[in-house]
This record gives sequence, C-alpha cells and structure tokens, in this order.
Amino acid sequence: MPRYKLTIAYDGTDFCGWQKQEPFVDSHTPPKAVRRLADGERGAGGTGGDEIGALTHDAMILEQLGTREGETRARVALRTVQAVVERAVREIVREPITLHGSSRTDAGVHAWGQVAAFSCSPWEQKGPTDPAPSTTPDSPEATGRGMGWPLERGTERLLRAVNSRLPDDVIVRAIEPGSPNFDPTNDATSKAYSYTLHTGETRPLRDRRFVHHIRESLDVGAMHEAAQLLTGEHDFVSFAALHHGRLTTVRTVFSCTVRELSLDDPATRVRIDISGSGFLYNMVRIISGTLVEVGKGRMKPTDIPAILAAKDRRRAGPTLPGSGLCLEWIKYAASES
Repeated sequence: MPRYKLTIAYDGTDFCGWQKQEPFVDSHTPPKAVRRLADGERGAGGTGGDEIGALTHDAMILEQLGTREGETRARVALRTVQAVVERAVREIVREPITLHGSSRTDAGVHAWGQVAAFSCSPWEQKGPTDPAPSTTPDSPEATGRGMGWPLERGTERLLRAVNSRLPDDVIVRAIEPGSPNFDPTNDATSKAYSYTLHTGETRPLRDRRFVHHIRESLDVGAMHEAAQLLTGEHDFVSFAALHHGRLTTVRTVFSCTVRELSLDDPATRVRIDISGSGFLYNMVRIISGTLVEVGKGRMKPTDIPAILAAKDRRRAGPTLPGSGLCLEWIKYAASES
C-alpha cells in the first residue's frame, strides 16, 4: 500500500489541538478561552457574554456524531487538525484512512512543520472515464478513479487536491512518498519549537494570534544565559505537566536560545527557540514561563540547575499560553528526511 508523508502548517487558534477528539455531548469541556467567553467575561473590545461563547463553542465542533451502537449518549467531533486534514484526504482517496501525526499539539498551539502520514490503496479503477461538465480536474468524477492514490500518479496533484478541501487556517506544505513502515512519531530523531513574546504596554494586533503579550520589559541576556543551562540530557520532570503520561522524563535538549527580534514599533519581540530529542507534555511552555521569570528578575539563571535537580514542578515557572508556541520542524533519519 502506498504511504505518504505530509508536512502541515496551521494556525491553531480555532482548533482543539491536533488529536481527534469525540467526547460525549454532556461531557465536552470547551477550551479555556471559550469557557471565559461563555461565562460572560468581557474582552478588551468590551464585548462578551453567552451569545459570543455559544458562537465560539459551535465553531469548535466539527460534526454532530449522534449516538453510537451500545451507547446512550450522543457524541460530537471537535474541530481538530487531525480530523480536518484526515477528512480532506478521505475525500480524495475515497476510502477510510487514518492520519498519524508526530506531535499532539494542544489547543491554540501553531505549527509550521507538523509531520503526518497515511496509507491507502494503490489503485482501483471505477466509474466513467469522461469528466462531467461540472467536475474539477482532480475530482473523482473527472479522473474516473475509484479508491486509493497510486505512487505513479504523483504527489503534486494529491497536494493540490487536498489543499483545495482544507479551510484557511491549515495547509499541507508538502506531500512525499514514505517508506511502508514510516512512523511519524517513533521515527523522529529531533524536533524544534519556538515561543514568541510581545513585550511592552501596546498590545499586538496583526499577529496577536501568534504571540504572548507581556507588559514588562525582559532581560534577554539573562534569559539566554539561563537557557544554556537547560541543554544536554536531564530529567525534565520539573518542567512537565503533572499528568504527563510518560514512563521516563529524561530528555535531551540540543539547543535553547533566546533573542530579541527587531521591530519598527516601540514594542519588543523576544523569541525562544528550543530543539531536542523529544519533549514532555507542556515542557516547552513551562521552560518558556521559567525563562520569562528570569527575564523579569524573579528568578536567576543560576536557579536552573536547582530546579532540574528538585524534580518538582512547583519549582519551575508558569505554563505560558499556547498562542506563542509553534512547532517549527521535525527531523528524521536520512531515509525519511
């Protein structure tokens, strides 16, 4: 069966994360930002309340699934990146497929280099060969094909066809053939994330979805000094969410840098870049929160070794929101890179 590797970028603001979620209707808890609106909190623009909360909540639901056999409660499919891209691919290959992703990004987290893969049938010719007047060149009716997508058909047409069925906040950047056993998760050798901060009294506007606003100025030099003490192999349990679900919390950070980005306005952008063999749940957001505490002077760079040694989540800084976080790239061995 042909297997295809996808590189995907998305604005995670209006997604409930990467992974498919199909909870019971009465057990669905919307993301934190949605809950705030539903509870009537007013935003900076002076609007809020149940109506906006309901609209935001509805936007996070991809499909009403109804009641499954053997269950008494209805389910909904939440709007996740995996579900949206998987649906688009299924429309093209005309058969059930499962899209496996490398990283399970949370609600609100963005990606430029998420990697996923799926397998499908090699080819099964069905139906007429002459396209109907109303069909598009890549539609099943026009191609006269049945199920699957053969390798000889090429990935450029597959890429165009999939992207034509995706919403504006997600795009497949590339599709390439993968080895039959390619596993996007277990075959990854390294990953990189960035976290972008907007500092200053003036709140961000044009790219407000992709940064986290901090009003205080930050000591970027001290943050970078602290970041160097995080490199290498360590037990990062102090920098992981309590229920991380991993058998081991030892990870290797290859690099961690903090730098100031130049802007034309009075505000300052500070970007944290971190790469490693893998990351624990919320690890990058907690590391970023800790480095911000250093930048504010509430912690010192020399506190980092003690935080690592303590193996206590309470010793590290806060978990920053997902808005500033972006999955930049994922690397594989030469055979899959």
